[in-house]
Amino acid sequence: MNTRNYIKKGRFITLEGIEGVGKSTQAVRLGAWLESRGIPVLVTREPGGTTIAEDIRGLLKRAPQGSIPAPCELLLIFAARQAHAARVLRPALETGHWVICDRFVDASYAYQGGGRGLPKSRIAELESWLVPDLRPDLTLLLDLPVPNALARLSGRGTRDRFEQEAATFFMRVRNAYLTRAEAEPERIHCIDANADIDAVEAQCRAPVEALIAAGDPC
Repeated sequence: MNTRNYIKKGRFITLEGIEGVGKSTQAVRLGAWLESRGIPVLVTREPGGTTIAEDIRGLLKRAPQGSIPAPCELLLIFAARQAHAARVLRPALETGHWVICDRFVDASYAYQGGGRGLPKSRIAELESWLVPDLRPDLTLLLDLPVPNALARLSGRGTRDRFEQEAATFFMRVRNAYLTRAEAEPERIHCIDANADIDAVEAQCRAPVEALIAAGDPC
């Protein structure tokens, strides 16, 4: 991994939250809004963003419940993340693009840490090894009570391996997200995802407006 020549010129925005909160929809909307303001944007997701990372995403989502041990799941996600960072995130940020990413490292602390019970120290080791130079400028945490999120998922038809998890799993994940938000209020902004789609978009835009007003990250 060579990050010695990496110079961030764009801004890095991530969207986080449990399943059913509407991250993907808001990522696309936020990207379109930034483009309308003349800001070059890349909208991407994790796991994913490259061919190998998308293959890993498919494996993680399609595998039967209980077939992937928690440490293996964590390692697969970070393998996808390293490829994504090297091939997509850093190059885009270097060229001045604003990157909007549906999930990033916070998701590992929430899902594999909070949800699966893996030690935070192990996640931190992987983060410092594989993506030491990539930290979001802003994280939008779309928050929704677990019963509300699961009710949304019930209308989606066939659920993937993560969507099939029990309510208690998602409660642990949500609590882990909220704990991180409480610890880093300047970076992580909680968004009421129970509002209608336009109201959620407006909530997402407000901290991004502040980021625009702050000017050049360099």
